[in-house]
Amino acid sequence: MGAIRRTAGLVGAAAAVAVLAGCSTPPAPAAAPGPSAAAQPGGGPGAARPESPAGGPALAAPPAPPAPSAPSAPASAGACPEGGVRVLESGGDSAMGLRIASVQLVNCGTAPYELDGYPQIRLLDRKRAPVEAEVGHGSAGVASGVPSMDAPAERVTLQPGQAASFGMLWRNLVTRSDVAAVEGWAVEVTPKPGAPRVTAELTAPVDLGNTGRLGISPWSAVAR
Repeated sequence: MGAIRRTAGLVGAAAAVAVLAGCSTPPAPAAAPGPSAAAQPGGGPGAARPESPAGGPALAAPPAPPAPSAPSAPASAGACPEGGVRVLESGGDSAMGLRIASVQLVNCGTAPYELDGYPQIRLLDRKRAPVEAEVGHGSAGVASGVPSMDAPAERVTLQPGQAASFGMLWRNLVTRSDVAAVEGWAVEVTPKPGAPRVTAELTAPVDLGNTGRLGISPWSAVAR
């Protein structure tokens, strides 16, 4: 009997030790949470919202800032002048004191524009005062053998967006000490009788010296 009691006591003590050991072992860590809707890119329907204060309602996500808009061009940019045409300098050439320059007219209106013959022009100086000059048709005695200046006049009809041009011919000579040399820095053009005047600014002057003479060619269509 004594042996049986000792054996039972040892078994009970071992069981108690096992129970105590089991109580001291920390619990296994909880499984990591799966991917949440907050990780979805693009802020879709499952996008996370800012956490609300304890016990309060959920806060709405802040609205996205508006996309920047491109600056608008001034309303007057590229406006077509009165009369439906504009004029501009369009190149030139010079050799041995002889000058040739071209002025182009563009139909910027919405209807066909007719030209016939020669424009009426006058030169303006830096202060926009008229320059004294004798303007003649063709070479006007300035030079000879310039076919483009002495071409026959013809009627030209410009559709919207089309252009025509005329040439100017002069010599830069100073032959008299008692006559001041003059320069034109803009050309004022009346394209046809009764039409409003339009002005082309010049990057290089019409430097007549003191010759006071300028030849112009008739209107001709500009090839597109």
